[in-house]
Amino acid sequence: MFKAAYFGELGAYSEQAAVQHFGDSARLKPCKFLQEVLESADSDSEFGVVPIENSIEGAVTQTYDLLLDSKLSIVGEEIVKISHCLMAAKRVKLSQIRFVYSHPQALGQCRTFLERNKFDSIPFYDTAGSAKMLKAKQLKNAAAIASERAAKVYGMKILARNIQSNKRNYTRFLIISKDIASSSADKTTIVFSAKNTPGSLFKSLNAFADNKVNLLYIQSRPILGTPWEYNFYVDCDGSIKDHNVKKAIRDLYDASEFVKVLGSYKRARFGKHV
Repeated sequence: MFKAAYFGELGAYSEQAAVQHFGDSARLKPCKFLQEVLESADSDSEFGVVPIENSIEGAVTQTYDLLLDSKLSIVGEEIVKISHCLMAAKRVKLSQIRFVYSHPQALGQCRTFLERNKFDSIPFYDTAGSAKMLKAKQLKNAAAIASERAAKVYGMKILARNIQSNKRNYTRFLIISKDIASSSADKTTIVFSAKNTPGSLFKSLNAFADNKVNLLYIQSRPILGTPWEYNFYVDCDGSIKDHNVKKAIRDLYDASEFVKVLGSYKRARFGKHV
């Protein structure tokens, strides 16, 4: 078995998150699609590594949608400092570039640089994957946005470094598995939908306040097939083994239409690798 599957090609930031979490010697599997990561974590890998949130562009909504229907649990997280590079084939000059390929989140994070240079942005499935594609096709008027490691992996020439609009650019990654909460868990992620009655969302969120559980994050996502109704994803302090968190979840079940605990895990310590 692989130790972990991750989203993207060799040199992707997800690979960096996987190495941070499991170490340099871990046997890792690159996956072209997020869905493939979850499928691998349920079959030929012990874990999966997926992006969930960027400090500039916000939530990776597809990850939230996939976790909703998955039997896998969140068992950890990592924070990776993102430093984007513009890269092209060896003999291509910056003046030749018209098109820039990368993942939509990376293109958004570098929007100021792209607009200033009047480049046309072309979304691609992965940052490192865009570098791999340029290497294969040897395009003369195109560049990719990816990590410095991706440039080394695919033999690309770096034309510009640190091109993200905000230098304090970080992405949070989730570690998913068939495992359950560890004894060191201090963070929990839950998804719920509120009842269609006045004050229902307030009552659902009040389940945390009444039990003195600190909410860290909330993200809404549309419920497929029911326009203008939403699931709410929340991160909170504490483990599902903590008495007050257990009580908050029980109260949340009473106040809400639907509740699912996505995982309880050890939070990433900001500053450990960034």
